[in-house]
Amino acid sequence: MAQTNDFSKAGESMRPIIEFCVSNMHHGTDLVMKKLEHNPAYDVIEYGCLGNCGECYLFPFAYVNGDIVAAETIDELEDKIMQEIRAVEALESSD
Repeated sequence: MAQTNDFSKAGESMRPIIEFCVSNMHHGTDLVMKKLEHNPAYDVIEYGCLGNCGECYLFPFAYVNGDIVAAETIDELEDKIMQEIRAVEALESSD
């Protein structure tokens, strides 16, 4: 899993890192991943395994900046991912 760092220049925000597990694609997360990949402001990464087999089997999930985001449906997952990104951007803009 990718690690974030605090080495960005002052006033420069880091691009959100969104990670997906290829083993979770049976839930439809590949559709969310492809949609997010079209946004050049995001770093979207696909891994063979993220080591969350229990979550992977049960529901769609992804990591946003190292934090797990999970949902019942892929539409809900996409909404939660965007909420997480907006929350991070709001924190960065308040600094």
